[in-house]
Amino acid sequence: MFEIQELPLTDRFTRERVERFLAGNGLRADRCDAYLAAVDEEGNLVAGGGIEKDVLKCLAVSPDLREEGLMSRLVSRLIAMGTEAGFSNLKVFTKPANRVLFESLGFHCIGCAQNAVLLENGRGLEKYLATLEKHRSEGRCGVVVMNANPLTWGHDYLVRAACSDCDKLYIIPVGDEGQLFTYAERYQALSSAFLDELKVEVLPCSPYAISAATFPSYFLKETSEAATAQMELDLDIFTRHLAPALGVMVRYVGTEADDALTARYNDLMAKILPPKGIEVVAVPRLEEEGRPIRASQVRNYLSEGNFAAADVLAHPESMPMLVRVLAEKALLAELDLPGKPGLVCPESRGAHRDMDYALMRKSIAAIAPYFHTFASIHPDDDVAADMIETGLKAEKAMLAATGGVNTHRGAIFALGLAATAFAQVYWEGETVTAKAWRGRMAGLASAVPASKDTHGARAAKQYKVKGALQNAREGYPQLFKEWLPYYRSIKGTENALQKLLLRIIADLDDTNILYRKGPAGAAKARKMAAECLQNPKKIKTMEDLFVREGISPGGSADMLALTVLADFLCPHV
Repeated sequence: MFEIQELPLTDRFTRERVERFLAGNGLRADRCDAYLAAVDEEGNLVAGGGIEKDVLKCLAVSPDLREEGLMSRLVSRLIAMGTEAGFSNLKVFTKPANRVLFESLGFHCIGCAQNAVLLENGRGLEKYLATLEKHRSEGRCGVVVMNANPLTWGHDYLVRAACSDCDKLYIIPVGDEGQLFTYAERYQALSSAFLDELKVEVLPCSPYAISAATFPSYFLKETSEAATAQMELDLDIFTRHLAPALGVMVRYVGTEADDALTARYNDLMAKILPPKGIEVVAVPRLEEEGRPIRASQVRNYLSEGNFAAADVLAHPESMPMLVRVLAEKALLAELDLPGKPGLVCPESRGAHRDMDYALMRKSIAAIAPYFHTFASIHPDDDVAADMIETGLKAEKAMLAATGGVNTHRGAIFALGLAATAFAQVYWEGETVTAKAWRGRMAGLASAVPASKDTHGARAAKQYKVKGALQNAREGYPQLFKEWLPYYRSIKGTENALQKLLLRIIADLDDTNILYRKGPAGAAKARKMAAECLQNPKKIKTMEDLFVREGISPGGSADMLALTVLADFLCPHV
């Protein structure tokens, strides 16, 4: 007698138990949204299977029980779970020996390799091929399958080299999420970069070309026997289905000397495709200072907060992606900073009762995509109107994510304005100096109507101080003249970000504090921050006081994130 249970993989003990079971059956544990297991009367795990979105995975049955029909029961339950989640076309990557079993459950094979098959139980591939056939063209047609994570000058070079060799070039972007840049961001960059190249057509992605279904090891960069089977499967689907639908005669790839997985994939492509009537053309990689241009290096520069270095390698149409990543990175740097008086951080709610670290993370995830939108606004557009509209959409997303709690309204305004202004200077081909950036920020802020409803606006009017909008309309003079130079002078030293925050609290008329505590409370906060800069041992006293009296320097937190973003984006001060 066996009972089927859903096992919580978030529990470490349970996850390790599943990993041991899979390893005993020659499989590696992979990410799953849910995992079902058959358990015998003694509590032993004897069969299991998982599902991630529309892909069934990690399916195994103990060898001595493979005639008990356990796999059929598990798969039927997983199919029901997938259907309930809205996935009507499920896929499974499995061993050829399991093909008959899955076909008996309504699946059909769409790709074969020596050691793997891919099956699905709907018409997903059929529908995708019908879409591709609408784009079919005459003449010598080629294809490039690329991740463009992000789009670089190396990708641009490959596409232009391919264009010189064919009559029509199709670009199929890799669609899987879970990467640094989203599919929507990468697709926009590709479409914009080759908009005027009549030979080029960017097609929609699919799970049938280098995806988590056909080629999961691509995203893990491993060169195992399983990875080889996945490569062969991916190429079988390409030659059997995708290439005929488009009339593709040639596939273009960049040469690879360093990445073992990509090199292996290229070798298999050169072996498998020509016998099927598809030529493989390897284009030497474009180099910068003697080194091949790689998207991974762009990502490395971004992890260091170095926009200028990343921008040298990245295609200009990738700029909004880079800005989005760095804006998100700046917000997380502020949130993750410990020891912030009155503010939410990993170990404390600060002076807040309606916010915590998890909620703030959720808020940042909700608003992050809008920084890409801010940086995508072109000078030919109605810039101010588009910026305001984007800001309102970001606020709506924030409130939906937080259940109505205002976690980042000030940050949306400040960093959204900065991203939009940065993009205007960038798109016009100017060097984004502090002077040019400040001027554009001031001009855009002047088009933003003053708000009467926010706490900060009321405090600014009542106590006759500069609020967030007025500071923006002046181009954030303290940011560029004081805080950014100060931060750069101490960057890399111990507690640099905490010192920057204290400096900002000491300098700024923080309307968040003014609204709640009035001029006396604001003066006390500034005085304590200045004292803590001189004597860091006093920071604990300041933290305790801010929590006890409900003082939250939210405006200072916004300026901290803005200063960090300015440090990322502006190399010339």
